[in-house]
Amino acid sequence: MRALLQRVTSASVTVDGQITGEIGAGLLVLIGFRKTDTPGEGDWMIRKILAARIFNDEAGKMNKSVVDIRGEILLVSQFTLYGDLKQGTRPGFSDSMPGEAAREFYAKWVANFRGLCGLKIQEGQFAADMKVRLLNDGPVTILIEKEAETPREG
Repeated sequence: MRALLQRVTSASVTVDGQITGEIGAGLLVLIGFRKTDTPGEGDWMIRKILAARIFNDEAGKMNKSVVDIRGEILLVSQFTLYGDLKQGTRPGFSDSMPGEAAREFYAKWVANFRGLCGLKIQEGQFAADMKVRLLNDGPVTILIEKEAETPREG
């Protein structure tokens, strides 16, 4: 699972000329799922996103989370985060979670996200041709990755 966090002053997603999600100050989260991701890894990612201290405190140091500042969150599914250019120049997506499985996983993940925080959460539209606008603040862009957990022996 990969999440690309962008600290923003504002962000929006438009599909077919209609805004599907729009936020003020907070986080734009581009999220991609790998075919082996589990709900436990999804929960880990949510906690990591909510706790990431990438907003400035009174001294100008990145020491506050989106929860601390009561920011807003825009979630955008993006399977291309698992694009692979190891062979040639056309990306392969063999590690991305397949379409219908990803749609279901994403819907449950968003519901869990909403359940874990009281912040304003907006979304893009799964599998749509989205136009994403953002005003990156800083700029601050952080990649978070959760590798598949290895089963414990014993």
